[in-house]
Amino acid sequence: MKQPIRVAAVVVLGAVALAACGGGSSSGSAGGDSKALVIGTDLPLQGASADASSSTNNAIQLYLDQVGGKAGAYSVTLKAYDDSTAAKGQWDDATCAKNAQDHVANTAEVAVMGTYNSGCAKIIAPVLNQDPSGPMLMVSHANTNPGLTKTWDPGEPQKYFPSGQRNYARVITTDDYQGAAAATFAAEKLGAKSIYILNDNQTYGQGVAKSVEDKAKAIGLTVIANEPWDSKQQSYTALFNKIKAAKPDMIYLAGIYDNNGGQLVKDKVAVLGDNATLPMMAPDGFTGYPELQKLPQAEGLYLSFTGLTVDQLKAGGGAAAKLLDDYKAKYGKDLTSSFALYGVAATQVILAAIEKSDGTRKSVNDAVFTGEGITIPADKSLTGKEIKIDPATGDVTSKDVSILQMKGGAETFLQAQAVS
Repeated sequence: MKQPIRVAAVVVLGAVALAACGGGSSSGSAGGDSKALVIGTDLPLQGASADASSSTNNAIQLYLDQVGGKAGAYSVTLKAYDDSTAAKGQWDDATCAKNAQDHVANTAEVAVMGTYNSGCAKIIAPVLNQDPSGPMLMVSHANTNPGLTKTWDPGEPQKYFPSGQRNYARVITTDDYQGAAAATFAAEKLGAKSIYILNDNQTYGQGVAKSVEDKAKAIGLTVIANEPWDSKQQSYTALFNKIKAAKPDMIYLAGIYDNNGGQLVKDKVAVLGDNATLPMMAPDGFTGYPELQKLPQAEGLYLSFTGLTVDQLKAGGGAAAKLLDDYKAKYGKDLTSSFALYGVAATQVILAAIEKSDGTRKSVNDAVFTGEGITIPADKSLTGKEIKIDPATGDVTSKDVSILQMKGGAETFLQAQAVS
């Protein structure tokens, strides 16, 4: 775990370079201002997710500027880590591992906001958990794989917390709820009797696919198959011709758009017809991608999102709507990724923990996982409702799943889907 791994790109925001080099220490080392702390963000800044990730960093920086860069008695700056590579065009295992070591090595850093991808979180979380001056807190705005906080695959979630103390939390709900909501929507609203599931063979995609399959079987929806797609294929026409012979009522894409999702969507329409002819649905790993929104073949695609969307939050007014207006005023465009607002919400949790702490990593983490934990009241929350982190698990107590549909090149809210 201490061996050197190839260097990941690191992006510095604002004055954080000074904080990282000469700023405060979270572990009591000499030198610097002990009240100057750093929050790291760990996101894929290259590839298809780059737009959503940059928007998330910008939204967090805007919010931090608005609160004066303060959390109680502490001044706080951001340091943005890139967990992707240009060659891969998405998150990368080795880069996530290198970032984990860099988070721990930066003594001014007391918490990490991220990651975007659940597979990357499973690499970083146990390294932060074993930090001798910690554990070091990690709060995600986008990880939905259940195993990070609850029993799912063998050894989960205990293997992510080798110290015996939890240090991972999130502000969105999980794929056991998202998958169940998708299967329920397919059966009740679309009238589907059978479903063909494709997954991208990554942690997130496999988890969503399992959840859809389990719920589908429980409610009498026939699962014809649950099989992986190869993200390196240039064409999926043979795959969809095979699916065509099975005559499903619906196609479900479990995974992230980064894994050649655009080609998958194009070839589905070419072989099986548009999404009005044969419905297709995908999880929130396909939301917030301008490239997908511009695809004519994406018209009518159903999507789910593990929270409330930008449109819902803007219509609801309050703190979220204000930040959305301020973001547009500053950057000249609307915030298109709903995950970006949840990134600010995750930062709110971290700032509240810092305010309750004595400035050390351990005390920041303890603020979330001991006593009553962290609660952000509804009138201040960027999720439009109270954010309450369960100190026993790190999960947020609210369980929201929204159903969207691509209409006119935009993700349009259809309904809130009950989860069970």
